[in-house]
Amino acid sequence: MRARMETAWQFPISHFWSKGRIHLDISLESFLQEVEARFVVLPISGRACARAIALAPAYPKDPADRIIGTTALVEGLRLLTADRQILRSQSASYDLVK
Repeated sequence: MRARMETAWQFPISHFWSKGRIHLDISLESFLQEVEARFVVLPISGRACARAIALAPAYPKDPADRIIGTTALVEGLRLLTADRQILRSQSASYDLVK
């Protein structure tokens, strides 16, 4: 049996695009292909999911925020964010981006 797991960034972009909150001059599929061609796209791992459930109560409850944050943690990557709630949670080493 094969199942494709969405990457942490694809679902939120697709959601906001479908709601009209992101406007693109190209199709959504073309945009996502362009991102995949320019960046290393990490899948959602079991380790990141397990870690997301165990995050501190102060961490945002949004599932996408939790998966993105824990993916950075388990992969040893630094998360750049403007989300002050994530920064205040002190769950890991995050950098503020303005």
